[in-house]
Amino acid sequence: MRYFRVVLAIVAMVLVGCNAQQNVLYLQDIESGTEITLPENYLIRIKPHDQITVVVNSKNPELAMPFNSSTSYNALTGTSSATAATESSLQVLTVDDKGYITMPIIGKVKCEGLTREELATEIEGIIRKEGYIQDPHVNVRFAELTVSVVGEVTKPGRYNINKDQITIFEALALAGDMTIYGSRDNVAVVRERDGKSVITKLDLRSAECFSSPCFYLEQNDVIIVSPNKYKAATAEINQNRSFWISLASTAISLATLVLTVLK
Repeated sequence: MRYFRVVLAIVAMVLVGCNAQQNVLYLQDIESGTEITLPENYLIRIKPHDQITVVVNSKNPELAMPFNSSTSYNALTGTSSATAATESSLQVLTVDDKGYITMPIIGKVKCEGLTREELATEIEGIIRKEGYIQDPHVNVRFAELTVSVVGEVTKPGRYNINKDQITIFEALALAGDMTIYGSRDNVAVVRERDGKSVITKLDLRSAECFSSPCFYLEQNDVIIVSPNKYKAATAEINQNRSFWISLASTAISLATLVLTVLK
C-alpha cells in the first residue's frame, strides 16, 4: 500500500508539472525550425494626435532654416534668429483630427497613414516642386511613441519605443515578461481606432498569434495580461478570508463591549 501511494504521488506530480508547462510556455504548437511568414514592412504609421518633429536640411543651411520649427523667421526682413535646429529646441508638431500637420512656409501637409520615411519623402517633394530648395533632406521623428503594459507582468508601466516596429513579445520583454500567474492564452490589446477602443485577444501559446493584427503593436496600444485561474482563485480566497477575519474581530469587539457594559 505504501509503494502504491508513492507511485500515485509521483504520477500526480508529473501530471501537475505537464499542466504547469501548458500554462506558462509560449508558442507550444511550433516545432524547432518552423518558418512563419510575417507581414512585410509593418511599420508604425502616423495617426491623428501623434506628436512629431520635422527637420529640413540642405547643403545650404540658410535655405533650410525657414522650414524648421525651431527657427524664428522674419518674413518681412528675410532674416532668421537661429542658425540651426537642435534636438532640444525642436518644436513638436501635433497631427490634427484630419491627419494634417502645419509646417512653416509650406503650410498643411497630409500625414495620416504614412510612415516617417514616407512623410519625409512627401515633404521633400513639396519643397522641390515649389522651388524652395533643390536638395532638401527631411528627417521626421516621433516626439512621443509609447505602449503600455499592465496586469500580471513583472514591471507594469508605460514604455517608450525607440524604433518603428515592435511586436507584442518585445513589449512584454520591456515589462520584464509575464509572471507565472499571467494568462498566456488570454492577452488583450486595446487599440484606439476611429474614436473607439478595439479589443483584440491573443493566445501567445499558439502560432496563430503571429497572424493577429495586434502581433505588431501601434503607438498608444495597451496590453492587458489577465491573471490565470489559480491566481484569481487565490485572490478570492484571500479576500474572503480577510472578510471573515474582519467580521470575527468586529464580533469579538462588540461582545467584549457588551460584557463590559453589563458588568
